[in-house]
Amino acid sequence: MKAISKLVSIGSEALTAADWRYLGSCSWTSQLQAELLAMLRLRNGFYAFEGALHVLPVGRQATVMSLKEWNSVDLWRYEYGDLAEGLTFFAEDAFGNQFCLREGEVFSFDAETGQTDLVGLSIEDWASRLLFDYEFLTGFPLLHDWQVIHGPVPAGSRLLPVVPFVLGGEYSLANLRLAGAVSGMRSRGNLARQICDLPDGAQVRFEITE
Repeated sequence: MKAISKLVSIGSEALTAADWRYLGSCSWTSQLQAELLAMLRLRNGFYAFEGALHVLPVGRQATVMSLKEWNSVDLWRYEYGDLAEGLTFFAEDAFGNQFCLREGEVFSFDAETGQTDLVGLSIEDWASRLLFDYEFLTGFPLLHDWQVIHGPVPAGSRLLPVVPFVLGGEYSLANLRLAGAVSGMRSRGNLARQICDLPDGAQVRFEITE
């Protein structure tokens, strides 16, 4: 657990008190469940890399979103339909792209397309890759530059592109806006379902909601 311990050590204080009963109802493999539980016992939800990484906690307090709430079907994942099937989301990057668990492995989940990419065979692998390549995996550079100008991104918010990256939007400060994490996932879930089976160059309709 060297990488997990290192990641936790550079993170914020725990986001909330824990309710460990929730973990027993999750459909993760025993190894992943044990590793995630171990990480959350060290620090029950946290931000790292100036907030570019947000790890969700077990248990809710005030405005802090819990793992259980974030994974509820009726919050935002219904917008993704089958694209979110079988995934358990536990963390997100600066732009609201998710990190998730499926069938004993850890994946990244592109919020605009619903596509998944393998990032580790365990939570320890995931933490190790984050520490090695956090700028790419968390969106840290753009979030840092945005916060220098605008101040800290509030809890419950992420930076979203005005023109989605998948539709040609630039990875630039000029193309970023502050948005609620939930509304951002809903609007991009709708986009992901529209484009998942479309050929290159097809027209889509994207609506900004808040």
